[in-house]
Amino acid sequence: MSGSTAAPEKSAQLDERLVHTSPLRKLLGRPELGSVVGAVAVFVFFAIVADSFLQASSFGTVLYAASVLGIMAAPVALLMIGGEFDLSAGVLVTSSALISSMFSYQMTANVWVGVLVSLLVTLAIGAFNGFMLTRTKLPSFIITLGTFLMLTGLNLGFTKLISGTVSTKAIGDMEGFDSAHALFASTLTVGSVEFKVTILWWIALVALATWVLLRTRFGNWIFAVGGEADAARAVGVPVVRTKIGLYLGVAFAAWISGQHLLFSYDVVQSGEGVGNELTYIIAAVIGGCLITGGYGSAIGSAVGAFIFGMTSKGIVYAEWNPDWFKFFLGAMLLLATLLNAWVRKRAEATS
Repeated sequence: MSGSTAAPEKSAQLDERLVHTSPLRKLLGRPELGSVVGAVAVFVFFAIVADSFLQASSFGTVLYAASVLGIMAAPVALLMIGGEFDLSAGVLVTSSALISSMFSYQMTANVWVGVLVSLLVTLAIGAFNGFMLTRTKLPSFIITLGTFLMLTGLNLGFTKLISGTVSTKAIGDMEGFDSAHALFASTLTVGSVEFKVTILWWIALVALATWVLLRTRFGNWIFAVGGEADAARAVGVPVVRTKIGLYLGVAFAAWISGQHLLFSYDVVQSGEGVGNELTYIIAAVIGGCLITGGYGSAIGSAVGAFIFGMTSKGIVYAEWNPDWFKFFLGAMLLLATLLNAWVRKRAEATS
């Protein structure tokens, strides 16, 4: 009797695991669904109100604005999925550019030496954030706010001390500048449309982040520590390594963005970057990431960045006062958050 009872139970459990999931249910379960709907709405809106929005040249400009934000939004999204924030990300971009510029100029070396030194220092700052977070158990908000304030002061103080002004010296005539410019700030022409190389960096980072999230053990660790760090630690997930790795990812993207900033303009203003960290977080949230962690996607962050690019440039093409941009950004944040919450509830109800 016991054997005949166990067999149906086992069969029922097997059937439960083999239940076919409909395409609609899979679609509702995607974190970026709400942001895709929002992106379509924004695109249609500006296509109607701005005649030049649909021009091929405008598309390249929109993609460039999205890529500058998207390069940082992808690793910030992974960090948020892991349950943490980085309020120092914006000024870290500027720090990376300043280090490259000032080291190259002061040491009269090839600019590539400054680029590599900047990479090492930027990664060290990212590791510092992760180490302090895991060692002190303080909230990431406090840790990275402290780093933000320190970097803001260091950027301004060191630049004035070394250069005598709030900006760096020009390095455009130094050896290696042209090759570095080609890698970080060049322009590609396809037909009559110009595309910045940052678009390729953006696509590569989003693809890498997506692969890490969905196809690697580290991706499983990210979701686990963002959902419940103590439970993840109990089943053997290396929580400390995972969180430090996420901060290193943000630092690496900040290095790329910093080099683009430097080799696009030749000089760097020490006060740049303040406030950009909130924009990275907004793009990730619009893309479906939860503030509480454990849910989101890198593709969603790309869609959020694309919405930002369309809005920032669409307002210009519509010839509106650019002061309205922050209003639209705030409205999109609220609407996207509400839509993402609704989609998630629908997905849970149909699962």
